This record gives sequence, C-alpha cells and structure tokens, in this order.
Amino acid sequence: MTEQKQYGDGDTSYQAAGQYEGLKKLSERFYFYMDTLPEAKTIRAMHREDLTESKEKLARFLSGWLGGPKLYREKYGPIAIPRAHAHLPIGVAERDAWLLCMEKALAEQPYAEDFKDYMLKQLFVPAERSRTKE
Repeated sequence: MTEQKQYGDGDTSYQAAGQYEGLKKLSERFYFYMDTLPEAKTIRAMHREDLTESKEKLARFLSGWLGGPKLYREKYGPIAIPRAHAHLPIGVAERDAWLLCMEKALAEQPYAEDFKDYMLKQLFVPAERSRTKE
C-alpha cells in the first residue's frame, strides 16, 4: 500500500491546484475579486490599471511556491515576498483584503475542500510577511 503524499510534499500541492493551467484560472479569479470587491479597493489601487502582468506573476509565483516549476524565477528572477512589497503601505486590513480575494477565488476552483483550506492557511504566511505597517 502506497502512502498518499500530503500537500506541501514535493509537487503534491502543484498537482492539486491543476498545475500551471489551474493556477492561471485561480489567478484570473483572484484579480476579478480584487477588481470588484469593495473591501479590496485599497489593494487594487496599488496595482496598475492593466492587471495582465499581475495575473501572470501570481500564477508563476504560485507554481514554484506550490512545488511546481519555478516559472516566476525563470522570467523575472528570484523573489523575496517582503522586499517585493516593501514600497507598499500594507497593514492588517490590506492583508485581510488580499486573503478575502483569494478565499473567494479558491471557492470557485474544482479543488478538494481540504486543499482549499490548506492553501488559505499557507497563503496567510506570505500575506502576513508582506505587511509594512500595523
């Protein structure tokens, strides 16, 4: 009997997310919510009007972060989450708005419920590390 890998083990999370195609769909929906939720107005204003590059960067980042190909690094070089966001005024409200957009985007994906929960819990860490203010 083979033991089933847990999320976070190798590329298990990347596979659970539907690989890069699944992550592009997640990123698309994430930015849909950032663009439309009143709670996300402040963080939406931190982005360019055209979200095309932001969508690509998020999907590429998540690919490597979830144990898949390091697509962000291949195109943009290494990323340090805190340094990448250091110029932005991100506090608890902004962090929570980001997580709300992700929660809503995840809810629409055909992922296992335990994977959606895992993702939100894990994404809290980089979201929190992006904070630059109280």
